[in-house]
Amino acid sequence: MVTARVHCPTRPTESELTTDARDAHARLRRLFEQEYDFVWRSLRRFGVEAENTEDAAQQVFVIVSKKLDQIEREDERRYLFGIVLRVASNARRSRGRRREVSQDSVGEPLDAAVTADGLIEKKEARALLERVLGALSDDLRVVFVLFELEEMTLVEISAVLGIPVGTATSRLRRAREQFRTIAARLRRSGGSDV
Repeated sequence: MVTARVHCPTRPTESELTTDARDAHARLRRLFEQEYDFVWRSLRRFGVEAENTEDAAQQVFVIVSKKLDQIEREDERRYLFGIVLRVASNARRSRGRRREVSQDSVGEPLDAAVTADGLIEKKEARALLERVLGALSDDLRVVFVLFELEEMTLVEISAVLGIPVGTATSRLRRAREQFRTIAARLRRSGGSDV
């Protein structure tokens, strides 16, 4: 009887890693710890469904891990955000092809101190925000979300997106105008019109 030897790769111990590998591992860990919340929120705000957000965030960091040696340290957030935009775009496209029913309506865990009316208002406001953001063009939505929701400065936004500050300012102005117009239209129509 012949037995085959199967080699199962194991995760290298810290002592087996080269200095470069340890540095890359530490850098990826730092990026994950510093930027995970930003990545998760951005994915949600750019249309990834709640039940798919964790997987999409993991996908972002898997891509980053494969390209880490190509990313300049001063461009980390810009590069990361570009991946977020592509992953969110792919998730929105694939959602259109699936026949699954979204579980977004499940919502968040209930806080005992919150009243039923407060929960309803919060849910309606969140739904309105998601519909309005979904109606904005991608270039306007990105700047609006980064400025209004992520509280980044226009200088930071221009650096992350690689656009001039004047362009970021112009997009923010147009996004605010469209946001008000779309929100007012939705309120008048009871949320049935975009």
